[in-house]
Amino acid sequence: MFDHLSIGVTDLDKSLAFYDAALKPLGISQMFAMSDRGIAAYVGAGQVSFWLYSKDANQSNLGELPTPPRFHLAFRAVDRAAVDAFYTSAIEKGGTDEGAPGIRTQYHPNYYAAYVRDPNGYKIEAVCQK
Repeated sequence: MFDHLSIGVTDLDKSLAFYDAALKPLGISQMFAMSDRGIAAYVGAGQVSFWLYSKDANQSNLGELPTPPRFHLAFRAVDRAAVDAFYTSAIEKGGTDEGAPGIRTQYHPNYYAAYVRDPNGYKIEAVCQK
């Protein structure tokens, strides 16, 4: 349904370190980052599908981004071990726990997922539905 997704971040370098670590176990890697332009792209399954862009401090005097709106992004994991590795890596790089790896029977008996908040407050998930 979607071609790609972009999210704004307050600190591109910090967010790159977080997403590099969290997405690696899911087979998603950084394709490029241009810190001078405040943009980065991640590739998974052979195509760019996830973008980060930094808030340009010269265009706004808001400072930190306001509390993010209700937003949830789920990345597909090939197996449960990848979900576990996603969670561990994300927490080690500054993510905040929103739900440790485990079965979520409220969705279905094989829905295995973990949830974290990234350094900008966005809720992200890794899920394996096998």
